[in-house]
Amino acid sequence: METRRITVLSAGLGVPSSSRLLADQLAGAATQQLNAAGYDATVDVVELRDLAVDIANNFVTGYAAPRLAEVIGAVAASDGIIAVTPVFSASYSGLFKSFIDVLDPKSLDGKAVLLGATGGTDRHQMVLDYAMRPLFSYLRTRITATAVFAGPQDWGSTDDGGTPLSGRVERAATEFARLLEDAQPARKEAPPVTQSFEELLAGISAGR
Repeated sequence: METRRITVLSAGLGVPSSSRLLADQLAGAATQQLNAAGYDATVDVVELRDLAVDIANNFVTGYAAPRLAEVIGAVAASDGIIAVTPVFSASYSGLFKSFIDVLDPKSLDGKAVLLGATGGTDRHQMVLDYAMRPLFSYLRTRITATAVFAGPQDWGSTDDGGTPLSGRVERAATEFARLLEDAQPARKEAPPVTQSFEELLAGISAGR
C-alpha cells in the first residue's frame, strides 16, 4: 500500500488554538479519505509557535537550529501540506509568513496544499483567496479549490451532531486526497542539519 506524507502547519498562538483545532479536523478528514482510497497516510503536525525563536534566529544568523532544520526537511519530504493560520490585520500571521520565508521556495514546487484560516469574524474569510492562495500559487503548489475558514460560530454543534464546519472540511479533504492520489512530484531531500551561530562560534573558539 502506498503512503502519502502530510505535514500540517498550525500557526495558532493559544493553547489550545482554533487554528490547531481546524488543522486537526482537516488532517483527520484527509486521512480518512486517503485510507478509503487505499493509501496509508502519515501526518506530522507542526506548531509554529514552538519554533518562533528559532525562526527569528534563522533570519539573523542564516542558520537553522536542529529542530527547525528537521521541520524544514519534513516539509520538503512531504507529499502534501495542510496550512492553517489565524488572521492578523486582514492577512496571515507574521509567524506563519516568517516560517514560509525560511523555506527553500523550490521545496514546495508541485506539492498538494490545503489552506485553512481562523478569525474572530466572517469578514476575514477572504484572506484565503486574497492572501494565502496567491502566496502558495507563487510557490507553484497545487492548491485545493476549496479552502476552509472557521469563525466563532463554526465551533458549535448542529442538530445532526456535526458542526457547521463539517461539510466544508469534508469537501476540502476530498479535493486534497484526490490531489495526493495523483502522481506525486519527487520528494525533496531533507537539507543537512546546520549548526547554530553559537555552536559555530564555540567551534572557532575551541580551535576546531
